[in-house]
Amino acid sequence: MSLATCICADIGGSFIKFGLSSQAGEVTLIDQCPNPAHSWSDFVAALQQLIATHHASIAPDAPLAISTTGVVNTRSDTILAGNIPAFNGHKVTAELTDALKRPVVIANDADCFTLAESRLGKAHDCTIVLGAILGTGVGGGLVINGNIIEGRGGITAEWGHGPITKTSVTSLSGEELTLPRLACGCGQVGCLDTYGGARGLERLHQWRHNVALSSREIMQQWHEKAPQALETLHLWLQIVSEPLAFTINILGVDKVVVGGGLASEEELIAQLDNAVRQLILTPTAEKLIEPGQFYHQGGLVGASFLTR
Repeated sequence: MSLATCICADIGGSFIKFGLSSQAGEVTLIDQCPNPAHSWSDFVAALQQLIATHHASIAPDAPLAISTTGVVNTRSDTILAGNIPAFNGHKVTAELTDALKRPVVIANDADCFTLAESRLGKAHDCTIVLGAILGTGVGGGLVINGNIIEGRGGITAEWGHGPITKTSVTSLSGEELTLPRLACGCGQVGCLDTYGGARGLERLHQWRHNVALSSREIMQQWHEKAPQALETLHLWLQIVSEPLAFTINILGVDKVVVGGGLASEEELIAQLDNAVRQLILTPTAEKLIEPGQFYHQGGLVGASFLTR
């Protein structure tokens, strides 16, 4: 490939994905390595090694654009990520710029995914775009007029947190069930994150049926129309659709693009779309919620826009 004008890295709790970009929206993933998430010096060294290994393909002045898990606060230049303690206590952008001898820009991975979708993906012609992440947990990003919106403390569109879950749900047979409000890793009780993502789906299934299955097993059984899985996803749709409709009403969203592992379940996302469109203030026959085009590598693709 021609000399990259931008280096892109996607930082997760386990791995660093490393890509090169010669123009915005196009990224070639060329390497990855384990993320030494507990050591700042080892983390910096890992990035230095990746750049050194591929230096022949990188323009000398190429900036580094990073998509990362965690709360990215550009005002304080800090990142809060429970699974990457190496960030704690560091002015991340400033220190990396100094260590790597090149400009560095950083954004949250959900924001990068949403940016990719708004610029090139399923929401490329939309003004207000919500990225709804349904992965291990529930996250979000907001892009308006093609720009990431960062709120106070780096928090925006985090529709998975706050004590917002329903306290009762209705079974397929019409039975009213009292739903327990669970403690969340953020410190609150009753967050959608405890039920809405893949781990939440597993908790919900075990609560209802006293059976421990992985989210993949639950989804497989749902596709096979197994009664217990059908019941679990029936409850899940009730739990997730209301907070998502509430978020759409508040933000005036034109399009919701779904990222994370559950985005691959197109039939499930279609049912979520149908449920949500019945709950918003302006019901519509047009599809509002879709799996993102870049739900696999949205972090890297979105990062390619950050320095441009």
